[in-house]
Amino acid sequence: MTDSDYSRQRFSMADVAAKPVTRRVALAAGRITVGQRAFEMLRDGTLPKGDALAMAEIAGIQAAKRTPSLIPLCHPISLNRVAIHSTLRRQGHAVEVFALAEINERTGVEMEALCGLNIALLTIWDLVKPINAALEISDVRLLYKSGGKSGDWVHPEGLSQSAQAVLDGH
Repeated sequence: MTDSDYSRQRFSMADVAAKPVTRRVALAAGRITVGQRAFEMLRDGTLPKGDALAMAEIAGIQAAKRTPSLIPLCHPISLNRVAIHSTLRRQGHAVEVFALAEINERTGVEMEALCGLNIALLTIWDLVKPINAALEISDVRLLYKSGGKSGDWVHPEGLSQSAQAVLDGH
């Protein structure tokens, strides 16, 4: 390997020093399909390992706070808030999970929202797997972000009523 080959493999964090501090919000969503029996136990609070939705909320918040230690080029930031919201979807025996992250900073919070979301989904998986090992995580995506020079961005498919309610703080 020559010196020039090595220099092309180097990485650096984005320089955000010249960016203005703005309020930035990101909302991510995903779904875990758990099957009928596990769905009923989840809904009734009778899973053997405990309340999967409460534990997913805590795990998702913790994960969002730890994003810079998990994703190498993410800026360490001080989050204003992180919220994890779960909605049981009887049709399909699934749980839809939303992760909201907010900050006043020079950099966005999309990765924090997505990290929190994925860990919340995996926590549900961990607590439901003794009942049904045939689980599926799907539809993981960023739905909304605001702040910075690009302003507001909404996923091309738009926001569901549930997603809008999370953004509105309901």
